[in-house]
This record gives sequence, structure tokens and C-alpha cells, in this order.
Amino acid sequence: MFARIVSGALLLGAVMAPAKAENMNADEARKFIAGKLFAFNCFDGTKGIGKILDDGSAQGNIQLGGAGLMRGARLPANTLQVRGQQICASIKGLPFEPCFNLDKNSEVSFRGSVSGLGFAYCDFRKQGNGRVYLARSVSRPRAIHPEPTQSADARAEVKPVQSEPALELRRSSAQ
Repeated sequence: MFARIVSGALLLGAVMAPAKAENMNADEARKFIAGKLFAFNCFDGTKGIGKILDDGSAQGNIQLGGAGLMRGARLPANTLQVRGQQICASIKGLPFEPCFNLDKNSEVSFRGSVSGLGFAYCDFRKQGNGRVYLARSVSRPRAIHPEPTQSADARAEVKPVQSEPALELRRSSAQ
């Protein structure tokens, strides 16, 4: 009986958890998001990491559709703008200016969805040190001791090296 009550409470908690998300107005969103680094995963598989700056610009890295290389991206100042109590985007070439619903899920995460298109969303999670994270995601690992490049002819002429006898450590007889 006790197990049923506990499992029922856990199930109820899991169902109720999404309802805890609180909608953020423009001022709350600015305080929560601006200048902080967030990793994101979107409904279509797109993922990345980036941050929105106080001037309405954005910068980061993105992998479209979850495939291919991670690419650097930057949106100019005033791309993201406050209109009433909503955040909207003004992107050249887009036939409309989408506005976003921003729902805070926890102290470190939120969901952003296009107003009127609830299925089009991205989940964002706050990350640690932005400079280090962005630098790591852009740089490629390098070999500690890179192999020297040689032509095929030079490789054919390589002769085996005779090793020197190993040094022996002996105790000194004089102490």
C-alpha cells in the first residue's frame, strides 16, 4: 500500500513539474539571460551554445539539425528587441519578425518558443565560464608531438637507428 502511495506521488509530481514553469516578461528575461552563456537543444535537433548581450546581439556556436560541423554565429546589435513585454527578433531576410515566449523552468534553465508556434522551441541551460567553453568548442585538439611531414622518397631512405646501451644506476661504494 505504501509503495502505491509513493509511486502515485512521484507520478503526480512528474506530471505537475512542467506546470511550474513561469513565463518571463521582457525585464525578467533580460536579468535572467543577458550576458550569460547558455547551451541549447531545439525541437528539430539543432543545438549549440551562445549568449545574448545587452545590446540585443548574440554570439555563439550552432549545429543545425544536429548534424555536421559546429559553426560560429553572430547576430548584430538590435537583432533582439523588446516590444511591449515580449522579446522579438528582427532578422534580415525573414518575412516576419518572430516574438518569443520565454518560460523559466529553474534557476539555470528556460524554454524559448516562437509565439503562436508552441512546437517550435529550444531548451536553454546555463553554463559555466563562457570564454573557456566557447574557446574549447571552436578549437580543434592538437597533437602534443606532431609527426614531421616527409615526402615518400625521404621516408623510403630512413635507416634504423641503433640504440645506445641503457645507463645503469649503481650504488656508490664510497659512502
